[in-house]
Amino acid sequence: RAREGESRMPFWWEQTPVQLLATVSRPYRGEVLIPFSVDEAYARLCSQEPTTAPVIHLWRHEKAIVLGARDAKLPHAAEAVRQLEAAGYQTAVRPSGGAAVPLAPGVINLSLVMPVAASDLNPEPFFLRMVELIRATLGDDGAKMSSGEVEGAYCPGTYDLAIEGYKFCGIAQRRLTRAVAVQAFINVEGCGRTYEEIIQSFYEKAAMGAPGEQFPQVQPGRMASLSELGVSGGAEGFVLRLQELLHAHAESSVAVLDACPDSLAQEAKQALDLLKGRHRQLVGS
Repeated sequence: RAREGESRMPFWWEQTPVQLLATVSRPYRGEVLIPFSVDEAYARLCSQEPTTAPVIHLWRHEKAIVLGARDAKLPHAAEAVRQLEAAGYQTAVRPSGGAAVPLAPGVINLSLVMPVAASDLNPEPFFLRMVELIRATLGDDGAKMSSGEVEGAYCPGTYDLAIEGYKFCGIAQRRLTRAVAVQAFINVEGCGRTYEEIIQSFYEKAAMGAPGEQFPQVQPGRMASLSELGVSGGAEGFVLRLQELLHAHAESSVAVLDACPDSLAQEAKQALDLLKGRHRQLVGS
């Protein structure tokens, strides 16, 4: 952050038109792969049309567990998925990296989808764009945020985001030939310990008999929500702050949408069919 009287470098979203797709006021209740299919449709559009403006996609789901591809390879993954579904959870294997995460009304999903050069294979700058966006959205609280793997947290990764050592956000990435989708889950509200217990329960079933290095060793007390960490406003406040951030310096270049545009509906449907087929192949559900 620049000191008073000093100029700062402009944020990336201040230098380019952006599209904001926000459906958080209507949390999904059914198929959890629908929002992922929207990301896929936008990524394909970016891949085909390199002048497409980056898309920031915000959404929530009422009750779901989203797995990573490596989770689906665990010895008893299919049985664990059936157990989750019997308990009322929607389940899916997402196309980006990472491991299992729970989704609930207090969890904001934030995607950044943008065109990239086919030769631009370094994933780090795109992870950093997401980190910068989340830090700026948190305002003064963003100054307390650290980036780096939180040992014992679920869905561990190099770009875990934490405050006071407690992870509240994980980030994964999906690459196409000329596009990238960076996807984050942000625990804004709710109980971090409850979220941990859900994922621990999944691995207790799914990973029975598997070597420990094949799945995350989730430990209690490593996760928290922003609300638990003293960040006020909840889910609605987070979304409002992000919207205000985007409009503060680029109002004329922010296109705001509340649904997948009709022009992408067919592409999103095709992507959904492919993702559902992949899910069935991986966990038989």
